[in-house]
Amino acid sequence: MKKILGITGLLVAVFVFTAALEPNFLTAYNLQNTLRWTALFGIISIGAAFVIITGGIDLSTGSVVGLIGVLLPMLLVGQGWSIPLALAAVVVVSLILGLLHGVLVTKVNLQPFVVTLCGLLFYRGIARWITGDATQGFGTAFEGFRQLAIGRIPLTDSFGVPMPFVVLVVLAVLAGLFLNYTVWGRYMMALGHNEEAARFSGINTDRMVILAYVIGTVTAGIGGVLFALDVNSVQPAVHGNFYELYAIAAAVLGGCSLRGGEGSILGVVIGAAVLRVLYNAINILGIPTQLEFAIIGAVILLGVMADELVKRFVVARSAAREVV
Repeated sequence: MKKILGITGLLVAVFVFTAALEPNFLTAYNLQNTLRWTALFGIISIGAAFVIITGGIDLSTGSVVGLIGVLLPMLLVGQGWSIPLALAAVVVVSLILGLLHGVLVTKVNLQPFVVTLCGLLFYRGIARWITGDATQGFGTAFEGFRQLAIGRIPLTDSFGVPMPFVVLVVLAVLAGLFLNYTVWGRYMMALGHNEEAARFSGINTDRMVILAYVIGTVTAGIGGVLFALDVNSVQPAVHGNFYELYAIAAAVLGGCSLRGGEGSILGVVIGAAVLRVLYNAINILGIPTQLEFAIIGAVILLGVMADELVKRFVVARSAAREVV
């Protein structure tokens, strides 16, 4: 809870600071845009969080987004598939990729870093090869379907809740219930804390690791669908580039420990919001976009350092009380 309060305080501080310097930050259009992109990155960050909680890492998220992003318009426009069939196909592809990651990590005993780094390269290469590096899009025939990403639920004449935010809320609630109120969620936490102890206590750790990677790639696949529908023009070489870094950063900012065994879905969503509000602040305040990664990286580093210092302070205070 303390971590969630800390990251929420950072979100409020960035929000208020930007709004004070630039009133246009609070326009309905800008707020809707920020909410939409927070939702899109929040969806893939939830999947990354599950992998991190089990003590793993997934570097392939951005390439999965890119691969699914080109597959969907190819199936719909190029092959003439129906929307339900095309969606089912890309979800199955995402699931198979996660299953492959999990099997390679658990059964072949490869390092998650190596497995997912190879996935990052392989899926990007496949996306470029099957499209011939040609840009993919939905044209004007699927404007109704695209409302899933660009539509909104009106609250006032000028403001509405973006549809991706609704998808994020649904996924976050389901993920939170799974992680906190099911035996499998507790198993994942236990696995992240101490894999050997979890195995000795009777937990099928291999199954839990595979499940975590499947959740990671399926959420990346869902994100890939929404990102593609949002931009409507998917370039295989760059679509989804660095998205895995945003997902990992949001998870870490939200309280997930890279050592495993810690994390909350609410914290991850707030972490994603911090990154998107910060990105929006950089643009709306006229800060050179070349500094984007440097500023975001500095904020993440400061946030993680502050969390570690607070943790050490709490441990030291508890030890002092025990001595007394």
